[in-house]
Amino acid sequence: MVAIKKEGIILSPSDEEFENLAVFNPACVKVGNEVHMFYRAMSKENRSVIGYCKLDGPLKVAERAKKPILLPEHEYEYNLEDPRITLIGDTYYLTYVAYDGRNVRIAYATSKDLKKFEKKGVISPEITYDEAEDIFRECSSKLKERYFLFESYFKDIVGKDVLLWDKDAFLFPKKINGKYALIHRILPDIQIIYFDKFSDLTLDYWKKYFKKLSDHVILESEFWFESRNIGGGCPPIETDKGWLIIYHAVDDMDRGKIYRAGAALLDKKDPTKVIGHLKEPLFYPEEDWEKKGNVNNVVFPSGYAIFDEKLYIYYGAADKHIAAVSLNINDLLDELLKSKSL
Repeated sequence: MVAIKKEGIILSPSDEEFENLAVFNPACVKVGNEVHMFYRAMSKENRSVIGYCKLDGPLKVAERAKKPILLPEHEYEYNLEDPRITLIGDTYYLTYVAYDGRNVRIAYATSKDLKKFEKKGVISPEITYDEAEDIFRECSSKLKERYFLFESYFKDIVGKDVLLWDKDAFLFPKKINGKYALIHRILPDIQIIYFDKFSDLTLDYWKKYFKKLSDHVILESEFWFESRNIGGGCPPIETDKGWLIIYHAVDDMDRGKIYRAGAALLDKKDPTKVIGHLKEPLFYPEEDWEKKGNVNNVVFPSGYAIFDEKLYIYYGAADKHIAAVSLNINDLLDELLKSKSL
């Protein structure tokens, strides 16, 4: 396997009221020698907003905002959670989860300068799990039974009218075949959608998409550490070998859920074609601060930066801290290419 160096905790909760319980699951973008980090900040009142800090190089915190960079404004935004960021052309696209206390939605905002963000609204479908299940059953290629198990689970714990649970959404850093490409996650797999413009993402668009949902899966659970589900992590990394995907995987054991990080390699022209998929986790909870926190046994990769040949992966640790690991990106690509022949 690939040699992984755990770089340790980069950011912890501060005395500021908006982030005095937790800072975790950062969106990251490298500009020059700096890494801009937009992270989920949680208060002791369990309210989540988006905080900001800037790194000088891959690990040193050089600046940290004393106020959130994004706050809830709309009815569907009781909490803002788990941002991801992608640069396409000259525009930064920040996707995030908007939680209203009952339902989750995918929303996004844009920026030209990483200082001011303009919210653009919700892009996920306003459809209940109950309605979606009926469409899933019409799927031209049969979906695995776990799609319907998760549907029953959310209806039981939230209510029959709960909206489809769609999370972990982010854009590819370039258009594919002339279209925007967005990764998202309807449990238990990771899927992709293509569209010409954001206004195309209507309820009718989504209903047609759901009828062929199995055709749009880019990665599904295969190995022991992915026994419950998988979900998108860092935005796709373009390499000459393919799209490198760092994702999170959940293993649901009797002793509780464990979140680990995995890696896969997808075809550059057709990301639904998997070139490589590591059979073992890339990294997992080992340190005390990864095993114990607001949610135990969690490493949740969500951002990255590349310095020379070294890939830094930034992640939420036990839903309390932001930490990083580093590795040689070429070594990882070699392992992924080997995995397809094993």
